[in-house]
Amino acid sequence: MRKLALIAALLAGPAGATGLEITVAGEGANGVITIDLLDEVAPNHVAQIVALAEEGAYDDVVFHRVIDGFMAQTGDVAFGKMGDPEFSMKMAGRGGSSRPDLKAEFSDVPYARGTVGMARSQDPDSANSQFFIMFAPGDFLNGQYTVVGQVTGGMDVVDAIKRGQGRNGEVFGEPDRMVSVKVIE
Repeated sequence: MRKLALIAALLAGPAGATGLEITVAGEGANGVITIDLLDEVAPNHVAQIVALAEEGAYDDVVFHRVIDGFMAQTGDVAFGKMGDPEFSMKMAGRGGSSRPDLKAEFSDVPYARGTVGMARSQDPDSANSQFFIMFAPGDFLNGQYTVVGQVTGGMDVVDAIKRGQGRNGEVFGEPDRMVSVKVIE
């Protein structure tokens, strides 16, 4: 019971906590997603996300990997920007930012519906700019990927994100995108 209270407190966050307001548009999803960032759980990851959002790096970045019943992944600021000459759905998901990769900040916060985690390669210390939002609980990720936030509004928008194909969830055609990502208090 004590562990559940701690998790609830972490997900609720302190008053005035930092968050994100993500405006999404595309074939599937259209609307706003709000996320409370858990800077007390993953301070370095949250600082990197906030810095990238404040720079506008996430604006017009696509959801390149979307697996029904699992998660929607976005945040490739190198190859995932719609309209950018470097944009290609074949490359989206392979990049990060010019900032250094981050050392893992694993926690006891579970991967529940609406949890936001950092994407990475096989190396636990390789997260950079990409993140994912859970459609459903994913306990198998607990302690393996850094939790950075929790959706607090717009889960219906998350649920509407255009799904990808196959095991890898690659999105074909016109992907949904984050039109703008703003830091909010």
